[in-house]
Amino acid sequence: MSNYVFHLAIPITDIEEAKRFYGNLLGCEIGRVNQHAIIFNFYGHQLVGHITKEELSPPLGIYPRHFGIIFPEKSHWEALLSRCEKFNIPFYQPPKIRFPGQITEHYTFFLQDPFFNILEFKFYVHPEAIFGANYFAQIGDR
Repeated sequence: MSNYVFHLAIPITDIEEAKRFYGNLLGCEIGRVNQHAIIFNFYGHQLVGHITKEELSPPLGIYPRHFGIIFPEKSHWEALLSRCEKFNIPFYQPPKIRFPGQITEHYTFFLQDPFFNILEFKFYVHPEAIFGANYFAQIGDR
């Protein structure tokens, strides 16, 4: 675990469905659970699903809101990709390489959980592009 752990709270409507998706399919360790919320170890970070009574609706696309993980090794990204394929998890956007041949080159795919939260999983070929490479203006696909 790093010195800092990121915490993200997301809306869900069903604890058991959240367990199935994040726990069984993605392989996240399940932490504390009650009738109102569930905690997952999301690759070393705390992801909390809070039950909402609000009607959730699908987003129009990946922008402006999504979240995910940047893997330190390509093999980790490939392992999750294989797991998604094994469990027939539909891709919101299929695997692809963004900005090939550039400092910002990275592998990516997107999933949508049962509550319409969009997740992105990435691996950067050049780790310095994660926070650096400030001389490039490329961010996302827009």
